[in-house]
Amino acid sequence: MKYQGYTTFNATQEGGILTVTFDFGTVNVQGQEMLADLNGLAMRLERDRDTKVVVFQSANPEIWVSHYDTNLLKDMSTEAVSREDVKLLDLQVILERISKLPQATIAKLEGFARGGGHEFALACDMRFAARGKYKFMQMEVGMGILPCGGGASRMARQTGLGRALEIILSARDFTADEAEAYGTINKALDPDEIGPYVDALAQRIAQFPAESINACKQAVYESIDKPIDEALKAEAYWLYQATSKTPAIKRFTIADEQGLEHDIDNQRHWNELVMKVQEIN
Repeated sequence: MKYQGYTTFNATQEGGILTVTFDFGTVNVQGQEMLADLNGLAMRLERDRDTKVVVFQSANPEIWVSHYDTNLLKDMSTEAVSREDVKLLDLQVILERISKLPQATIAKLEGFARGGGHEFALACDMRFAARGKYKFMQMEVGMGILPCGGGASRMARQTGLGRALEIILSARDFTADEAEAYGTINKALDPDEIGPYVDALAQRIAQFPAESINACKQAVYESIDKPIDEALKAEAYWLYQATSKTPAIKRFTIADEQGLEHDIDNQRHWNELVMKVQEIN
């Protein structure tokens, strides 16, 4: 499946990893062109079981993805609507589609990500940021609105209530180290470390079964806001989705027949052993 014809980013495939590099205008503004490209990308990825990981990065040395296009916001209604009549914004719909992709998604953040750009990063599964280059902000309160690309909805899931409200209501820049401390990113890295770290992580994940990656993602996302009894049922459901489509049972059978789990040397080297297991299909 070829990924080409986009106007706001380039997509390159290497094995099971697709790297999406934003390169649009002066600041990678998040407008209709980018949303259309992301929607088209998601449509292809939803049907793609050869791609295991998607890395989102930027060709711009200062900006990852900019805020939502203000030209689209100025046409919003000045009339309040009821809960029954409200409709999701395109930004919300498309970022939720990105969030639910069967692939593992990684935001490689080496520049500013403010407003909608930061909300896009929050919609990815994992986020890694370069110290001294990355800053994020949710500026919407200062404009008279609120984060409306999933930011108000996803922020507390990442950081907890108090930190989410501080981020949203302060409308200030946060550095990579602050982002790590607050929980909006997985890890802050020096600029020369982020590339090798993300590459190694993507390559490791790409060795695992596609259906297992998807099942892990869906179970975690579905469980996060459910009561524990419902969450455990969701976990069990996705377990059987995985075992029905991956070589898991074959791998467990071989391990049992050969007594591998009782070998203390195997227990000492699981970090390497889990990669060798990928040879059993």
